[in-house]
Amino acid sequence: MTDNKVPTDTFPLKSRVILVTGAGYGIGREAALTYARAGATVLLLGRTAQALNDTYDMIEAAGLPQAAVLPFDLENTDEDTFIELAGLIAEHFEHLDGVLLNASVLGQRTMLDNYHWETWQKVIQINVNGQFALIKHLLPLLHKAPADASVVFTTSSVGREGRAFWGAYSVSKFATEGLMQVLAQELENTSRIRVNCINPGATRTGMRAAAYPAENPAGVTEPADIMPLYLHLMSPESIGTHGQSLDAQPR
Repeated sequence: MTDNKVPTDTFPLKSRVILVTGAGYGIGREAALTYARAGATVLLLGRTAQALNDTYDMIEAAGLPQAAVLPFDLENTDEDTFIELAGLIAEHFEHLDGVLLNASVLGQRTMLDNYHWETWQKVIQINVNGQFALIKHLLPLLHKAPADASVVFTTSSVGREGRAFWGAYSVSKFATEGLMQVLAQELENTSRIRVNCINPGATRTGMRAAAYPAENPAGVTEPADIMPLYLHLMSPESIGTHGQSLDAQPR
């Protein structure tokens, strides 16, 4: 990432506490670094502890606010584990100022009549049910934010218009759009929490490579290049932006 991708001469997230899911790789890692550079204490959540530790080490090496590592698998179907996670966060942090729900899985690229039931269940669990359970139990901490707070879901173009062979991933992103809209309406005029979606677009990540194995990655946008919108939605600059599904790149 070059220094001019996101402004670093100011600290729009200073003293804020922001949780990022999928923080061990790709867009999640870049967002975590971006938020830390902007002054935030970042809680790194993901299922692979080593990847989270690598992100943590990058934040430490840069002399940024100390992050926290939270190994957690969104495939877990036991709601008590989400309750315990929220309790653990509450023990160490009085509130949350933001949550980026970035983690998701691709599943299969195939026709529906070939789709594996077990894979379908996994994709829906991680991309929809896990997101719901997590944000449900983090809302009390967001309500305690001393100023404004922001929730950002991750959507996709295939969650706005269905596309053949995208199966459970496409369906899960339609559900993500709906979840964002429902939560945004419920919180509108009743809290200082704003809720939006980001569609990152074609970005150089492991998921993109899995979805398009023949694509030349050199021609695909790097995660660092889409960070301005991620920073904007987490900062007070985006107060008033609520219930929107936004594109990080031109479509």
